[in-house]
Amino acid sequence: MSETNHGRASDDASRAKIDFGDALKEALFAALVGLIVGVPLIGVRTVTEGSGLALAYRWNELGIFVAAVFAVRLALAVRRQRRAARPPGQESAWRRVLGGVAARTQGLGLGRVVGALVLVLAVILPFLPFGNRYVLDVATRVLTYIILGWGLNIVVGLAGLLALGFAAFYAVGAYSYALLASHAGMSFWTCLPVAGLLAAAFGVVLGLPVLRLRGDYLAIVTLGFGEIVRVVLLNWSEVTGGPNGISDVPRPSFFGLPFGRTAPAGGETFHGFFGLDYSPMHRLIFLYFVILALALLTNELIRRLRRLPLGRAWEALREDEIACRSLGLDPTITKLSAFALGSMFGGLAGAFFATQQGFISPESFKFSESVDILAIVVLGGMGSQVGVVIAAVLLVGGTELTRELVEYRMLAFGAAMVLIMIWRPGGLMSRRTPTVLLRADARPAPTAEAPP
Repeated sequence: MSETNHGRASDDASRAKIDFGDALKEALFAALVGLIVGVPLIGVRTVTEGSGLALAYRWNELGIFVAAVFAVRLALAVRRQRRAARPPGQESAWRRVLGGVAARTQGLGLGRVVGALVLVLAVILPFLPFGNRYVLDVATRVLTYIILGWGLNIVVGLAGLLALGFAAFYAVGAYSYALLASHAGMSFWTCLPVAGLLAAAFGVVLGLPVLRLRGDYLAIVTLGFGEIVRVVLLNWSEVTGGPNGISDVPRPSFFGLPFGRTAPAGGETFHGFFGLDYSPMHRLIFLYFVILALALLTNELIRRLRRLPLGRAWEALREDEIACRSLGLDPTITKLSAFALGSMFGGLAGAFFATQQGFISPESFKFSESVDILAIVVLGGMGSQVGVVIAAVLLVGGTELTRELVEYRMLAFGAAMVLIMIWRPGGLMSRRTPTVLLRADARPAPTAEAPP
């Protein structure tokens, strides 16, 4: 009873030390800054009137934005003061609750249960009442970005090589598939691995000249490589179609059975072979299951690679390249393998993007795509595969499901980046299990000292 009273007394003392005047000043200053920034971004915009432009004002939205900035800043200031006033060693109430929940569920394998439930939901998604065309398109796009995030996670999260031009490999895979399927008559199942291998080859080509670079210099070179690829696609009109892109990219078939309404001469359609009524949803469901299977295969392959000596070499290279050299590891092979494998997964995602959209152009692979993929890796937690999944669902799925707020996408995106970097500098899943664990019972027992 005395301990409870002591805890309540300490909480009351901590509340008494909070200076709401200072917190209010910080919140008012933040609201003023939000007002200054929000006027050109939210309050005023240009609209077309006749043959000219006019200004339209949105003061209601601006007021909501300023109020939100004021409330968030006030809450942060109060929280910071409460943490400063808390006695040393005392944890907050929510940390105690989370710690108790984690201790109770530690031996239940909660992560595996949640993963199994998510997998079951993903499998039955097309057959649920809300599994319409729009939901399947969004889910397919999220899975594509998950594969892209896992590919970049090899380069950035595991090997520690900062790359800003990953959309280049995305574009190589997409254009490889479109050109091979359109001009060489190759099927989807043949073009898919070929596009991945070509993207891996481009990854090796990029990796060779940047082996001696680190940090910012490596980021600048990879950024330049991504822009070179985009400019080449934009100007090589004879092959890539230039700014017009490539249209009528061949769609995949179900082992030779097309999903169209009518079959080619001497062939049969998918719905005719299985005795079904024609529906355009058949192709969407098939594409969804293909990308889902590709994502599961990518996850399993990366998970196994991380446990191999190659995966451990990536993590060692990320931590200390000089120590790697002293241990006999070859940084050249390690970096090239990271670039090649990461680029391969980017190429596979690009090939799938091309066959899903049926049209590609250089505008689909701008620098903003590289930023989005890198943001998924950073926000999810570099090196964490589960974190990439969570970040892709939040960033890509959240953006697609809130199209009415598309004007504020970049504003919300920047705010999310700032908040995550303040509260979780390591990402949403910064605490991940090491790839290799040495159990206490697996350690060699100390040998007895030999008698003289």
